[in-house]
Amino acid sequence: MKFLINNNKYNILALTRQIGYHPHKNKQSFSRRLDSGEFPRLHVYIKELDDAWEFSLHLDQKGACYDGQTAHNGDYDGEILEAEKNRISNLLKD
Repeated sequence: MKFLINNNKYNILALTRQIGYHPHKNKQSFSRRLDSGEFPRLHVYIKELDDAWEFSLHLDQKGACYDGQTAHNGDYDGEILEAEKNRISNLLKD
């Protein structure tokens, strides 16, 4: 799920802390756990635009099945992601 937030008063680390996400192990994205285990988790890539942030959000249900692989079981739409989009939007309102 992709969406824009028209608020660029944060730097990337302040932004992710504000919404409860932590740097992912690949250092290119951020994640937020939904439970005490590693999965399921919300996983987001954030791109800075001129006056907004572009979020690319998905739900990781489980990790890669084979060593060395990055493919995983992820959801890219649905109620959980819609609720998370609304939560992030509300937290980052001007």
